[in-house]
Amino acid sequence: MPGRSRRETEAEGARDGLRGDAQAGPAVADDGPAWSPGAAVRQPGFAVPPVPAAPPAPETPRRTDGGPGAASGPDPSLSWSAPMAPGGTLGATRPVVTFARPEGYRDLSGIFGRRGRVVAAAVCVVLGMGLIGGAVTGSWLVGDSADAAERSTYTTAGGLWHNVPVDQLFPPTVDGQGAGPGGADRTWTRIAVAPDGDCAGAFDPLLLKTLAPVGCQRLLRATYTDATQSYVTTVGLLFTTADAAGMRALDTRFTKEKLADRADLMPRSYAVKGTVAAAFGDKQRAAWTVSVLTDAPVVVYAVSGWADGRVVDTPQSAPAATAAGATTAPAQAGLGNEAQGLADRIERGLRKTAVTPSEQPS
Repeated sequence: MPGRSRRETEAEGARDGLRGDAQAGPAVADDGPAWSPGAAVRQPGFAVPPVPAAPPAPETPRRTDGGPGAASGPDPSLSWSAPMAPGGTLGATRPVVTFARPEGYRDLSGIFGRRGRVVAAAVCVVLGMGLIGGAVTGSWLVGDSADAAERSTYTTAGGLWHNVPVDQLFPPTVDGQGAGPGGADRTWTRIAVAPDGDCAGAFDPLLLKTLAPVGCQRLLRATYTDATQSYVTTVGLLFTTADAAGMRALDTRFTKEKLADRADLMPRSYAVKGTVAAAFGDKQRAAWTVSVLTDAPVVVYAVSGWADGRVVDTPQSAPAATAAGATTAPAQAGLGNEAQGLADRIERGLRKTAVTPSEQPS
């Protein structure tokens, strides 16, 4: 058509061709290209690859709160590693842990109440006081038993001067194994026993004054000689009227002031006519010992000398005469051993008799 442009003529031809195709049926493909970049749809000759199957949708978590869809498995949202909800605070979706009372716990306040608690506390106090009181009472009873036994022995010892035979207090023969110088054995034989009496004339005035605080209930004396009859020894038992405290006080004074070592506090001898001790007077005293007992109201003493009546210018206490290196005449003769050895054995017999006294004399 005159006056039209080439572009308009081609477009109109294309529209006419489409209408003709629709009326004529399906078009047959020619040897041209299957599709062109400007085509609006894919051409029938293009092979479309199969579309892959979509992955299965994730399974919706089942509820664990007992509602619809509840399951027995754990809820992932309650995991310690569960993510924090968008916009939420830290730990907002994490489980909350609480510490409950242990199984079997029961609140006693609801059962007993305040009054019950007070009663229970009072019972505990009473029981506690009872236990403490029982323990204290037990200790008192034990103490009383020991004290009673000690007092009984002390009292028994104080009455031995008239409750046992003289031969038990002053045996006729006393065995002194190891009592002599260097551990030599000794044997003493009794040659005289003085009548029991008071302390008048039995001690020097100064010693009598020193012993006055414990009193003089009875004085018993006996004189012995050794196996060779070379020495004589008087041993005495002074029974006092003092209690245990008084005897302890006297013993403390003798120890602190060393009264047993003083020659002016030396006990007197008991001389007996017609025996080897006939000449045993004050000037013949050579060694002595004095022992204040604290478990019995008794003062034990002994004094020794030569049997030939020789005078001793410097007497010496038994501890000093038996000390190593002593060179005095009483020490060299063993007179310290005579006094100490005999006194020790008479004292041992006294203690034994006080614990197991013999039958009363008839």
